[in-house]
Amino acid sequence: MGVVSVPKKVGQSVGNSVGRGVSKAGTAVKNTAGKALERASTLSGPSPNTATNLAIADIALRGGTFLARRAMEHALLGKRYTPETAAQILRGRSFSQAMLHTAIARVALGSGPGAALVIGGLAAKTLYERSRARKEKLRGEKQIRAMAEDGEDETDLVPKIGG
Repeated sequence: MGVVSVPKKVGQSVGNSVGRGVSKAGTAVKNTAGKALERASTLSGPSPNTATNLAIADIALRGGTFLARRAMEHALLGKRYTPETAAQILRGRSFSQAMLHTAIARVALGSGPGAALVIGGLAAKTLYERSRARKEKLRGEKQIRAMAEDGEDETDLVPKIGG
């Protein structure tokens, strides 16, 4: 093991070297951010019209989100139900249920307090239902059966995922 020399003014030399390291890191971050900003300003989409590019991005994101949500719903229901029953359950949801879930998601995404409120409410609901597990399980099964019955006659406008 080699001999390590200790400078006479430990705090000064150590502080300076740390300070220079932080300074270099800060400069690197600024340079990287500057390069990213330059590239973003020259980035162009498929169309020369910015509004068209924004519309394309919006449609692509919404479509991707829809497909991801649909796949997750099928996966959650697929563990317990057949694919046909799962599809009927998803088709059997009412418009008001879908709008309520959308509104709750917007509240959660809109602000920190909104997210805390939604997360707290969902946690409270889950804990309440767990305390009454048997009754809630029967109630949930009844709701799912009703949704499946409502969805039997509906047509599925979206192609089936994974099936």
